[in-house]
Formats: sequence, C-alpha cells, structure tokens
Amino acid sequence: MTSSGDRSQTVGGTRSYEVRTYGCQMNVHDSERLSGLLEGAGYVRAPEGSDGDADVVVFNTCAVRENADNKLYGNLGRLAPMKTRRPGMQIAVGGCLAQKDRDTIVRRAPWVDVVFGTHNIGKLPVLLERARVQEEAQVEIAESLEAFPSTLPTRRESAYAAWVSISVGCNNTCTFCIVPALRGKEKDRRPGDILAEIEALVAEGVCEITLLGQNVNAYGSDIGDREAFSKLLRACGAIEGLERVRFTSPHPRDFTDDVIAAMAETPNVMPQLHMPLQSGSDTILKAMRRSYRQDRYLGIIDKVRAAIPHAAISTDIIVGFPGETEEDFEQTMRVVREARFAQAFTFQYSKRPGTPAAEMDGQIPKEVVQERYMRLSALQEEISWEENKKQVGRTLEIMVAEGEGRKDGATHRLSGRAPDNRLVHFTKPDQEVRPGDVVTVGITYAAPHHLLAEGPTTRVRRTRAGDAWEKRNTAGAAEPAGVLLGLPTVGVPAPFPAVTGGCAAL
Repeated sequence: MTSSGDRSQTVGGTRSYEVRTYGCQMNVHDSERLSGLLEGAGYVRAPEGSDGDADVVVFNTCAVRENADNKLYGNLGRLAPMKTRRPGMQIAVGGCLAQKDRDTIVRRAPWVDVVFGTHNIGKLPVLLERARVQEEAQVEIAESLEAFPSTLPTRRESAYAAWVSISVGCNNTCTFCIVPALRGKEKDRRPGDILAEIEALVAEGVCEITLLGQNVNAYGSDIGDREAFSKLLRACGAIEGLERVRFTSPHPRDFTDDVIAAMAETPNVMPQLHMPLQSGSDTILKAMRRSYRQDRYLGIIDKVRAAIPHAAISTDIIVGFPGETEEDFEQTMRVVREARFAQAFTFQYSKRPGTPAAEMDGQIPKEVVQERYMRLSALQEEISWEENKKQVGRTLEIMVAEGEGRKDGATHRLSGRAPDNRLVHFTKPDQEVRPGDVVTVGITYAAPHHLLAEGPTTRVRRTRAGDAWEKRNTAGAAEPAGVLLGLPTVGVPAPFPAVTGGCAAL
C-alpha cells in the first residue's frame, strides 16, 4: 500500500506505471508490450515527466551501450530515496542487462523488487504481484523464449505506425556484440501470425509497419528457406490499406537477390535500406567475425541502386575496433565515399564486458579513436548534405509525423517522413492535417539531416491512420486495445499462405 503522505500517481485505487527504455528498436518494441501488459493488469500510465513519481517504475535495459550498468545503477540510486518515502512503490529491471547481470542487480540495488530477462517479459505483472505479496525481490530469468513479444498485449506509442517482430535472437557471433548471448539463437515467428498481426494493425488504422528482427533478413533460417524474407515482403504487398513497409536491420551475409527484387517490385515496400557496414576493412571485418567483405557489401549496394534508383541507404560504422590501423580506417573512408550513404550512425569503439573484442590485443587509444571518428563524421556530413541536395525540386508524398519537428511551433511548419525515410519539414497548410495523413509537397531546400518544403502543399490526403490518431487524441476517447494474436510459439514457421493478385503477384 502507498502511504497517504507520498506523491504517488495512484488515483482511485488504480496504480500507475512508468517504463524507461534504453537501447535498440527491439527494446522499444518490448517496452510497448510491457506497457500493454501492465495496462491489461489494471495499471494506468503515469503522466509525462513523472520522473519516478509512479507506483511502478520499469527499466528496460541495454547491455550494448557504453557504461550501461553505471547508468542503470545511477538511475536506481536516484529512486532509492523515493522508495524509502513510499513503501508501496515498486521498481522492476528487465532487458538485456538484466539477462546478463541477474542476481547482481538485487545485490547492488536491494531496493529493486523485480528482475526479469529478455525471454520472459510476459511475466512482469505476475512478478510484481508476487513481490508485493511476499515482500521480497523476485528474480526470474528464463533461458529460452517463452513468448514472442508480438503475441503479447501492447500499448503502441503511435496510432499510425507500428513495429512487428518477425524473429528474435541472432545466430551470428560478432566479436563486439553480446546480444546473441542475451537474446539467444534466432527463432522465427510463423508467417501466418505475422500477417494476421499486420492485418489487425491495419484494421486499427496503422498504415506503416516496420518488420523487426535482430537479423531481419535471416528470417526463415529455421526451415532452410533462403527466400522466406522476400516472400514475406511480397505478402505484405497484398494487404489492403498497408501503405508503407520498412524493415530493420538486415545483415549483408543474408542479403540475397530475391530480397532486392521483392523490394523493387512491391510498391508498399519503401525505397529505403539500413544495412550495417561496421568497417570497410576486410582485416577488421574478419576480426569482427562479420561474414562478408568490402566487395560483397558494395556489390549489394550497387544492385539495390540499379533496381531502386531513388533508394536512401544508411548504415552503422564502428571506429577504432581493436587492431584497426590507419590503413584499415582509410578503407572504411573509401567505402563511405563510394557507397554515398544518406546517413551513417557512427560509434567510437568501447569495450563491452562479456564480448571477445574486449579481451583482444591492439586496443586503440581513445584520442586516436576520437580523431578518426571526427574525420569520418565530417566526411559523412558532407555526403549526406550532397545527397539531400539531389532531392531539391522533387515532389514527394510525406506521411505527417508526431513529434519529429522540435521547432515546428516556432516555424509554423509540420514534419513528416518521405518514402525513403528522409525527414521533411513543410509549411503548414490551411486545412487541418493530422499525424498519419499524407501531404504532397515540393522540396525547396536541403540540410545535412533534413529537407524543407517551403512552398504551398499541393495536396492533403486524409487517411484512416489520421482518423486513428484523432480518435486516440480526442478527449475522453478510449485507449486503443492491445493486439493479441497467435499462440506464443517458437520454432519452425508454417508455410507461407498462397497469395494471388495484388502487389504480391509481381
């Protein structure tokens, strides 16, 4: 019970919750499910800016980011005095760091009530109740997947766009990454369940989905079907009302010609590709245990551009991996110049406990890593700007977004995403435009990280997605129900359903 003198968000006996998310898209997806589970158990979301002033605070952690454990324990330490003042408050820690550290969390932060892992997020409400009744910390870490995240109830952050998990885990052994050890081997979700979830989301008003996997284009590895992912893309093309399909993140090793053909021939698959490079040096790629080399990577990009000329390609790059020489770094710069990425997410290598790379010889001094990082960032900034300038004069359909333009209020603009996922700020039209609606604009100016459309909007298309956003945000409107589809099964996917007609017939 919460004391009467605290600042709890409890209202009328209903307990409030807050979920704090760190890390990758998979964690964002998991957090939507955690929110759905808690609301299904009767909790209500605490107002924005509660800053720990909720009855239940959940940390969905990442073990990949630098100093992830220090950041977690620092945040837990700031909550300790609040919990002392409010005996009914509960704190839960889940995600990759919880899977990795297990009992360490309760030993270092004994005021934590629940620790759960990446494989059993569906247990959170039960573990919270058990901790409350037994008045002792509950630590439950499953060693294998209990339920696909997408089979659990959800509270989606967006009314018009949604993540859809098609697989979990990873079969790769990259020496800088601890994710496979924490999320396990790849498990593929059944195609029928994936498509059923997408259809249900579209029925709710969603018009854009992102297929999500740790190694998304390895989908089908359980059954040895190398074309399973391309079949899934084509099947998405047959879903009426689904306007945009994206996916992240693919691995160059598994990027086959049939996927490129499916991208080019399925109209609602967007002309966008995010494909991690990590390094342009064959020597470093081998040390990373990345099963491709520079020529293979650039060959994929050439094929994608030949099939989809306007595709925007982005990537991830690690600078300063152990043993990286100046010559190795120059090979990365060469690939960046040749690939001409629309955007690159660059990272300075830092040791990740538990990874083989952390124990490798040849650790690079921080000042060298920083200097190389600055050179790479400057090069990519120049290329991004040049590539964006090529968009000036084009007429694009922009899906209006929510919260993308932080200065929109001052500039009297709205913001949204082009088909290739470039961020576009455009002049606010006279008629009402809602997130999820689509506008047609002419691009007049390019900056390195966004485009501007300063002229009048030539067309506004109100969509079912905009209707869904309006319904969600209308005062007194009920929160959207969670999607609960399929049995929580893992393993060999069922065959793809036959698809006739529509985009999938291309």
